[in-house]
Amino acid sequence: MFEIKKLFSEEQIARRVKELANQIEKDMDNEEFVLVANLKGSFIFFSDLIRSMERQDIEIDFVSTESYEGESSSGVIKMTRDLSLDIRDKKVILVEDIVDTGLTLSHLIHYIKEAHQPKEMRFCVLLDKPSKRKTDVKMDYVGFTVEDYFVIGYGLDYQEKFRNLPYIGFLTGEYKE
Repeated sequence: MFEIKKLFSEEQIARRVKELANQIEKDMDNEEFVLVANLKGSFIFFSDLIRSMERQDIEIDFVSTESYEGESSSGVIKMTRDLSLDIRDKKVILVEDIVDTGLTLSHLIHYIKEAHQPKEMRFCVLLDKPSKRKTDVKMDYVGFTVEDYFVIGYGLDYQEKFRNLPYIGFLTGEYKE
């Protein structure tokens, strides 16, 4: 039997997402920029983030990577979708759902800089889990810092389930399908 313990409510998330959107817009100061989401986990956060912005001329794109097997990172990052926009010489904000080991973000930074040559890159993450960090990555915008829980909800999954929860929580007990 399992139970879901809530970490962040819908209201807490909505408030923090709006604060992040405001800070990004302030920092970009009317300059053009492209928001890039790393799918799948960030899709809800990304949608709410861009809808919280006042600007109407935002460009968006998507990349997709895989690195998880069950509850832990495999350490091997596979690109499964590349950018479709030309971001050369543009400011880019990469949006992630969670940074734990930092390996995926490090891989994406290196790949995007080499292959697409943006003018500048910044990083926005909903959840930062520093206790798991294996590489030094700097995030410019952080929603929440979390302890070492396997989090679900608000786009984050466990075996492709629980993404639809409107809050962020973690499973306790044993989950069986």
